[in-house]
Amino acid sequence: MRTILVANPKGGCGKTTLATNLAAYLAGQNQRVAMWDLDRQKSSLDWLALRPAELPAITHLDADRNDTHPDIPEYNDWLVLDSPAGMHGKNLAHALKLAHKVVVPVQPSVFDMAATRDFLDQLMEEKAVRKHKAFIGIIGMRVDPRTRAAATLEQFLRQYDLPILTYLRDTMVYVNAAFNGKSIFDLPYYQAERDLSQWQPIVEWVNS
Repeated sequence: MRTILVANPKGGCGKTTLATNLAAYLAGQNQRVAMWDLDRQKSSLDWLALRPAELPAITHLDADRNDTHPDIPEYNDWLVLDSPAGMHGKNLAHALKLAHKVVVPVQPSVFDMAATRDFLDQLMEEKAVRKHKAFIGIIGMRVDPRTRAAATLEQFLRQYDLPILTYLRDTMVYVNAAFNGKSIFDLPYYQAERDLSQWQPIVEWVNS
């Protein structure tokens, strides 16, 4: 089983959007996928509860956020971890031990970039990362390439020797899909064509 951790200490940066869409993509590839929602708000679990039965199935890991040794069924192909805001210290270290890949979403705002800078510095100090047991990819969230904020974000991320996987646009497509327990991968192609193309680098990186 392979594990993807979606993490950033900043709240509202798009972690749940990434986690749910990643899980739905993998499920759509006939993979057996489980989600572990570590956030108190349980937004990912709320999304799962809305998910239509006819869509590719995603199960949830029934474990407390403070459970350091959860019972993870080995029959799953993938585990997607939707992490809480402010995760650090022992909780972060334990999540990294489980993770094969770490996805870090960041929005083009001064607050998000400041929080992400501290988080990336902390990540690089973690043993699991230093030993290359967890690989990190960065994703720009809700980005309008025509804005100065987008250019500032791109410049900010270039200072790190980490892959910038893609920049996802600011659109209601994700929001509207989530209201129905869906992802962009569950929508008719004509509704999500532009967004699916932006996800291609993420898909390739996850499968690499």
